Amino acid sequence: MDNKLIPYGNNNIMDCFRKTDDILTDMRGIIDSARQSAYQAVNYALLQRNWLLGYRIAEEELKGDNRAEYGAEIIKSLSRELTDTYGKGFTKSNLYSFYAFYKAYPEIFQTPSGKFRMLSWSHYTALLQVKDAAAREWYEKEAAEQTWSVRTLQRNISSQYYYRLLKSQVKNPVKAEMEKLTSPYQEDKLEFIKNPVIAEFLGMEQDKSFTETKLEASIISNLQKFLMELGKGYAFVARQQHIHTEKEDYYIDLVFYNYILKCFVLIDLKTNKITHQDVGQMDMYIRMYDELKRSDGDNPTIGIVLCADTDEDIAKYSVLHGNEQLFATKYKLYLPTEEELRAEIETQKAMFYLQQEGDQDKENGKA
Repeated sequence: MDNKLIPYGNNNIMDCFRKTDDILTDMRGIIDSARQSAYQAVNYALLQRNWLLGYRIAEEELKGDNRAEYGAEIIKSLSRELTDTYGKGFTKSNLYSFYAFYKAYPEIFQTPSGKFRMLSWSHYTALLQVKDAAAREWYEKEAAEQTWSVRTLQRNISSQYYYRLLKSQVKNPVKAEMEKLTSPYQEDKLEFIKNPVIAEFLGMEQDKSFTETKLEASIISNLQKFLMELGKGYAFVARQQHIHTEKEDYYIDLVFYNYILKCFVLIDLKTNKITHQDVGQMDMYIRMYDELKRSDGDNPTIGIVLCADTDEDIAKYSVLHGNEQLFATKYKLYLPTEEELRAEIETQKAMFYLQQEGDQDKENGKA
């Protein structure tokens, strides 16, 4: 008897199933196939939506005789209206990406199926960074054929992998090095589930367990209460606020608005020693907040990078635009001191570990 199930309609899960003598292998195969099929369906709908939105923006732009200022006003207005109606996912930056997607791939849905599989939207946002059409087509083909993850594709674009291969007399060592460096990126089988773009498209809340450890969650929860209890004008804005750039998805641990200082205060926690990259990342957050959230009456955004390890670099404050003097003379009156932050983090770490020990003792007692 044939072990292949009879297909029902256009159902590739049924088509792909083959019964074996190992039930666990079969069950895993069914689950993985169902997940992949669901993702492909969602991804294809997302790509169609974004392409059509880009097409519609391009068509509207023609009414203004391709004037840049006309297109900018359209996108600004659309972003505001769509965000009010549908929530996240329709920033000006995203709308420009949809427009760029349509311009770069005007016939993507007319391409004969079977040429290669369609990539995810996150793959295409990475590809849009490549202005050389030949290089972009090569990266697209390789990503599809070699099943590169988004992080692998982004790493290869950033490291100029295409051009390095072109210049190399012997290509195998270049390829081997790339595969070694990107192998950790290829192991995440749930990458598509954790993709915040997919969550936003489906109107779902993102699972914060992917972005917070238990220790971080404990410290951040208590820092939130700590700052509110300081009584120095803090109003809570957001926790784990998602910021999407062309290359990465970032999450700011805590965002406050101080109505005395009239500025946003961003807080990010690191479990390791603070690095220059961490401070640079916070500066990026500040720039983005000043551009997207700050109004005419607001002062420059403040960023605080915290370190869960105990050392002299427990807290770093960051403020841009040449306002260091303003920061020193005014802002520090209303910001917690490094000593206060250090003490609060150490207190919460101690409480967390005591709680963990208590839970372990209870488990041992039950055993």
